[in-house]
Amino acid sequence: MAAGRLAGFFKSLDRIIYPGKWSSRAINTLVSEHNAKWMQDSSRKSPMQLINEVPPIKVEGRIVACEGDSNPALGHPIEFICLDKKDPAICKYCGLRFVQHNHHH
Repeated sequence: MAAGRLAGFFKSLDRIIYPGKWSSRAINTLVSEHNAKWMQDSSRKSPMQLINEVPPIKVEGRIVACEGDSNPALGHPIEFICLDKKDPAICKYCGLRFVQHNHHH
């Protein structure tokens, strides 16, 4: 089973490495097949649904540095986010929301 998945991966990789061999129609088909697999199981939540379940993170200061995860290998580039507004500020990379704990305006 794993060998079959690995062979499929290398076929997909071949299409990316040698794009001249594949028409845009073939690439679109590959993307559509991938999306269909993802959307097929409606019992699973989408990434956006999962991130929206995380409550806004309360912080003390006006500026927060979001890295996406405490493990650098799983995170994203650091984004410094200003929390001067009342509404939660959203990280453009991971979607985490931040609010100032004691917002005084």
